[in-house]
Amino acid sequence: MEKRFAGKVALVTGATRGMGRATAVRLAAEGAVVAVNQRPEGDPSTTLRLIKEAGGEGFPVVADMRNPGQVIEMVQETARQGGRLDYLVSNAGINPFMEWDKTTVEDWDLLSETNLRGTWVVTTEAAKQMIKEGHGGAIVCISSISAHVGAPSQSAYCATKGGISMWAKAFGAVVGGNGIRVNAIEPGWIKTDMAAPLTDDPVALKYYEERVALHRGGEPEEIASAAAFLLSDDASYITSATLLVDAGFIVNAEL
Repeated sequence: MEKRFAGKVALVTGATRGMGRATAVRLAAEGAVVAVNQRPEGDPSTTLRLIKEAGGEGFPVVADMRNPGQVIEMVQETARQGGRLDYLVSNAGINPFMEWDKTTVEDWDLLSETNLRGTWVVTTEAAKQMIKEGHGGAIVCISSISAHVGAPSQSAYCATKGGISMWAKAFGAVVGGNGIRVNAIEPGWIKTDMAAPLTDDPVALKYYEERVALHRGGEPEEIASAAAFLLSDDASYITSATLLVDAGFIVNAEL
């Protein structure tokens, strides 16, 4: 595999499973040294093993995205251990699938603190570090098609993802003068454990299979490929953009 990221250091949040793990492995395989974020109770061993098997290098960094102090320390630790910070993939997030009338204030706070505030803290701190180092950089925020398509069991989640997409657009305009690009990916139905409530329900599974133009769920590695593109110099003139990676779900849902 081409080593597009040789000599670079990347931080991937929520990197112990799903899209985060796939992205960490992909960036490492292309030459980046990858800081693998986990929560304090998490286990990065599988991701680190896969990175090693891919011929890459990685190291663990601990932070709960709900804890701003931990997130700030994680960014600083990444730069200390890696010697620099070039890329950030802000992927960590939760989706508890709650009906609107069953959602409590505590549920709303948990979602917004993890998904939206966590994204805000880690992206701003990463940008500060990149500006301090003076070599530019690139940031990718993992949003969702839920930023566009409301879902009865995900209304609070939709609100956080809409905020993430707009934050990436606005923040890219703010830090572009420092040579930092900021973009968002909006995945559709991706086959991860977070999506299990969809794939384990035959009715929901049939609904998505019929409305996805390719008639299948996406693989985490397909999101990793999109993230690698947006971080790379191949996307050097792309910032403040949102990239739909949904296999045509939104188009079919609107027909």
